[in-house]
Amino acid sequence: MAKRSGLSDGDVDGLRAQLAAGEHPLVWFTSAAVGMEAGKSAKVLAFTEPEEGDFIQVRPTGSKDEISFSPAELTVEKPPARRKPPAAKPAAKPEPKETVVEYPYVPEVPVKPEPKPKPKPAAEAPAPAPAPARPARKGAKTPDVTVTLVSTGDGEWTVEVLQGTRKAVRPVAVSPAAVAQAAKLINPEVSEIVEGVLDAARAQQLAKVEQLRAELEAAQKALEDLGA
Repeated sequence: MAKRSGLSDGDVDGLRAQLAAGEHPLVWFTSAAVGMEAGKSAKVLAFTEPEEGDFIQVRPTGSKDEISFSPAELTVEKPPARRKPPAAKPAAKPEPKETVVEYPYVPEVPVKPEPKPKPKPAAEAPAPAPAPARPARKGAKTPDVTVTLVSTGDGEWTVEVLQGTRKAVRPVAVSPAAVAQAAKLINPEVSEIVEGVLDAARAQQLAKVEQLRAELEAAQKALEDLGA
């Protein structure tokens, strides 16, 4: 863009004529104006005598001051409008990645239920006569009982009991310590598999503890920086 020049003699005469007509014409500061931003506007108020040096009295836009400038510091050429830089788009936040932890297969371990103790009759009550045993039906078969231990992704365990194909006991939560103790009583292979699942769950929980500890330290530091 070409550098704006100052006021010519014709420009000064034109400004004088507008002042005489009761108007306050606009002028703009050039890069030669001392202490003013180039391109800023001002109103012409008067011309001082003699016409030497800073004899043009103006009031800068947005100011109440009346300041004198020379013709080289002013121009009647209106500067082009400034373009606003495009607003920067906010950076997209990365989507959190899901961590998938695979656990070894845990076989279903059938466990026979413990027999319930028979209630003892009261001492003062006579023992009832034994009921005659019913003859067993031919072909009758006791349904199999299956006890299943299931490990979740968070290291929790549940136990479920099936009597044949019928669900005898709904899934019940079991502590990992009880599962590990029961696995040791079954056989070494089952105990080794269960220990592998427990180790993976411990590692996952330890990683969560480390992450929470780091977040807590960062929050504590931010609180200290705020002068708390």
